[in-house]
Amino acid sequence: MKIRTVDAFTTTPFHGNPAGVLLLETATAFPPAPWLQHVAAELNLSETAFAHPLPTPGAGPEATPLWALRWFTPTTEVDMCGHATLATAHVLRSTGLTTGPVDFSTRSGILTATPAADGAHTLDFPTAPLLPTETPTGLAEALGTEPLTVLYTGDQVGDYLVEVRSEKDVRALAPDLKALAALSRRGVIATARAEDPSQGYDFVSRCFFPAVGVDEDPVTGSAHTALAPFWSDRLGRAELTGLQGGRRTGTVRTSLHGDRTHLTGHAVTVLDGELLPTP
Repeated sequence: MKIRTVDAFTTTPFHGNPAGVLLLETATAFPPAPWLQHVAAELNLSETAFAHPLPTPGAGPEATPLWALRWFTPTTEVDMCGHATLATAHVLRSTGLTTGPVDFSTRSGILTATPAADGAHTLDFPTAPLLPTETPTGLAEALGTEPLTVLYTGDQVGDYLVEVRSEKDVRALAPDLKALAALSRRGVIATARAEDPSQGYDFVSRCFFPAVGVDEDPVTGSAHTALAPFWSDRLGRAELTGLQGGRRTGTVRTSLHGDRTHLTGHAVTVLDGELLPTP
């Protein structure tokens, strides 16, 4: 079986967020979950995507292909993942298995990836709710900075969205990951307004998910389903660009459409190999 590593939300190898992609092109069902988890643990990337084709609804050449899609961190299966979805769409297109939009059947419903002429894909994801919440005890100490705003993104995403004072503060974060892991179901999205929007982005973020085995996720599509409504409300624009990351960075273009958020980015394959049969 072909297995690939794809850097998502970037056009430059070794930037963005790496995802594993394993296409089960002839399968009609997924292998057992423990095997999928072993593969994800072996790759040890923030997420590995597994996909197999499903019968396409409708008929004719215009029908949108449908693939089943699941995502695993090195320790657990997750409900939503943007960068590994983008990586999967990129592999399907670059290998000629799809040429236009593709629908993915996932734990989060049907997610559509639509390609553009420049090689980017736009993902259609559900917009995360921004729910008022009390600041968890110990959050400021665990994060290492005082929050300005704390919101909860709902159980599907499962993060606290934390606004901090400045872009410099976001870049300087060195959180207590063990303490953060005890505070939420998935993790913390730390964000601030861009200091200089002329650099090509409107806001910055970093994402810490130690509760699901990912200390820091370089570029998180699912987090932008919360960042998009938060910053669109603050900045008064439906279309924005977010820069995410610490050591590795990437950009996500967001477009808010009510209960749906469109996430646009590029991806590049950096490894194309063969997964050998296992007992």
